[in-house]
Amino acid sequence: MSQVTNTILMVRPISFRMNEQTAVNNYFQEDIDMMNEAINAKAQKEFDTFVEKIRAAGIQVITVQDTLKPDTPDSIFPNNWISTHEDGTVTLYPMFAENRRNERREDILDVLEANNFCVENVMDYTSAEEEGIFLEGTGSIILDRVHRKAYCALSPRADEDLFIEFCEDFEYFPVIFTANQDVDGVRKPIYHTNVMMCVGDNFAVVCLDTIDDKKERKNLVDHLKKDGKEIIVISETQMSNFAGNMLQAQSETGEKYLIMSKSAHESLHSNQTKSIEKYATILSSNLETIETCGGGSARCMMAEIFLPKK
Repeated sequence: MSQVTNTILMVRPISFRMNEQTAVNNYFQEDIDMMNEAINAKAQKEFDTFVEKIRAAGIQVITVQDTLKPDTPDSIFPNNWISTHEDGTVTLYPMFAENRRNERREDILDVLEANNFCVENVMDYTSAEEEGIFLEGTGSIILDRVHRKAYCALSPRADEDLFIEFCEDFEYFPVIFTANQDVDGVRKPIYHTNVMMCVGDNFAVVCLDTIDDKKERKNLVDHLKKDGKEIIVISETQMSNFAGNMLQAQSETGEKYLIMSKSAHESLHSNQTKSIEKYATILSSNLETIETCGGGSARCMMAEIFLPKK
């Protein structure tokens, strides 16, 4: 069992723009005064450069081109609808925004199989959408695959009962809390857990200030410490620059990287950078358009592939 993969799936956008359906509870999104075509062109350029950098580090990237129809402005963030597991299971998740449900594509499973991965079983939670219940993949759930713990900040996109059901199905211990951010002077739930925390093999990057309940905060810290993780604490300002939205991956030769955006990297202090670099080389890329319009960053763009090889 490994916490870190050497293969990631990414979806190249074709009609990326600010998604009005997600903006209702994603407070990271902002409108840009630019035509949608120009926004998409900039996002494609950022995407292509990002993929090049990841591949240059020796990490495998399986890229899939998005389609014009149906309209999926957030297809660049596949980690919300799919996760893969070492026993050959692919999991499909229920999504809050109706137009995001169209991102789930069976042909992507065919692509994984064409790349020599085994899909043994599909665990499908998507029927929960009919009841208005959501759990948005590894956006909502942060997995510690080695210690079998799953971390989840509850929000309109992360339902507690469904999260516990997921943990029972996959034999993970649930660590549940609420994480908030300041929105015009009011504390509101952060839409995805992976914006405020990242769990690597021997470390975790966490914005503890978002967890207002002291007991919940202590519980989270205790679990991370018990599992031998060095906790690298970031501020809410750093989180708003997507410093929590990172993913650890490794090259085929085993060299470990922590992948993040340029804005996340530039927001880090030297002591935080030093702490990270004990465990992984920082790999960053400019994702400004994607972050501003999409309200997501590097981590959201990468779906990890843990499936066994054929």
